Amino acid sequence: MIDQIKTKVSNNIRINDEEALYLYRDLDLLTLGKLAQEKRFKLVPNKSVSFVIDTNLNYTNICDAYCSFCAFYRTDPDDPSSYTYSVDEMIKKIRKARDKGCTTILMQGGLNSDIPFKFYTEIVSRTVNEFPDITPHFFSAPEIMKMSEVSGLTVKEVFLELKKAGQRTMPGGGSEILTNEIKSKISRFKPKNTVDQWTDVHRNAHEVGIYTTATMMYGHLEKDKDIIETLSHIRNVQDESIESKSARFTAFIPWSFKKDNTALGKKIKKEAGPNQYLRIIALSRLYLDNINHIQASWFSEGYKTGQIALSFGADDFGGTLFDENVMLSAGFYNRTSVEGIKKLINDAGFEATQRTTEYDLIEEMSR
Repeated sequence: MIDQIKTKVSNNIRINDEEALYLYRDLDLLTLGKLAQEKRFKLVPNKSVSFVIDTNLNYTNICDAYCSFCAFYRTDPDDPSSYTYSVDEMIKKIRKARDKGCTTILMQGGLNSDIPFKFYTEIVSRTVNEFPDITPHFFSAPEIMKMSEVSGLTVKEVFLELKKAGQRTMPGGGSEILTNEIKSKISRFKPKNTVDQWTDVHRNAHEVGIYTTATMMYGHLEKDKDIIETLSHIRNVQDESIESKSARFTAFIPWSFKKDNTALGKKIKKEAGPNQYLRIIALSRLYLDNINHIQASWFSEGYKTGQIALSFGADDFGGTLFDENVMLSAGFYNRTSVEGIKKLINDAGFEATQRTTEYDLIEEMSR
């Protein structure tokens, strides 16, 4: 089967699900990595590896989704460890991030029914007006559905209001594993209990012109076939968006589940290791032939694994993430600096290049 797959890849012919399963489960790791790297250089034909100067802010940790994999959320507003920040308080945090050099603010929060829709549009409009050099890379599919619920607007209408306020991109969080079987076990409450909820939100985002990323959190209850199904849903949405919509997925970003302090973690004996991560990076490069950028994560997988992933098909190294609280709640801590991220990329044999949220290379834009 490998000769058949190599012929397909060299001729830019799409691989199918059966071939993807073979690559992920049966092909030796180094051959898989070599094939993925060849594909990477066809799509991104230079040694540049992009990164963004960003941070990850949270406006509330109150959430009614009750996901078993999450250590971040609180359900009781009177819990001393719970919080919901005002727009003014978040603007202060954004100002501090801007002063650190951030060009992108990743902002997400729990699903809090007490937050009015005006909060979301106001924080977008104030960010773009008060910090025009910052891109508000805000919210996720489940948060969009919560906005729809509290406002009475359709998902598309929510996006139109956010776009009117100034939003142009959105992260891909909330997907986890895109199979209904797995969702029924790890996120069994609306708006995270079916695949269609996540895919439909991204279809609507792309239709109104908001670019998004696609993500996958693996290493818990999923089987090999669930990995392939997840990638298949993402590839299908991207096909539709390329054909008929004004925006699309800019990148695919996988990361492994961190089990400490989570209910789901009690069922998981061992977290996923580097070999599985590298297989997923390489497979995603080969299978997601309609998404240009595959992101390696120094943050979730560690510096060395992130560096190696750059030779397994990844062409992006994510962001600086000066602040991050979701994985920190699960007992995982990892940090770097702008110079640190450049050194990691350069030491891996590539050329570190700063990018925008939309994956335009800043150095090329300035020439």
